[in-house]
Amino acid sequence: MRFAIIENEFGDVGVDENILAVKKEEVQEEVIEVMNGCICCTVRGDLVEALKRMYKKISQFDAVLIETTGLADPAPVIQTFFVDDQIPSMYVLDGVLTVVDAKHIIARLDEEKPEGVENEAVEQ
Repeated sequence: MRFAIIENEFGDVGVDENILAVKKEEVQEEVIEVMNGCICCTVRGDLVEALKRMYKKISQFDAVLIETTGLADPAPVIQTFFVDDQIPSMYVLDGVLTVVDAKHIIARLDEEKPEGVENEAVEQ
């Protein structure tokens, strides 16, 4: 299978593309970085635009993987597939995969936060 990857990069410098690609000429994936953002906090225009840009090359891939960073709420990413007028006719949401750090999750769930600060591990 060939994948197009939307990589949610938090920070000024992208690092994950270097991990994903060994040699550019051997890589079959299309990697699009969404920089300095959190595509998982709100239904973001940059995610919608990335999906629309990639659709022009849809014949070159079989599936799209959307990577969210850290303690990401998947709901806004999922909502993107239903809220925008064009995206539902371009793509089908096939599934959502959540990865949890089994070694540290209990400590994160039990972590006490200052008043007014959400424990994101509990929220997610």
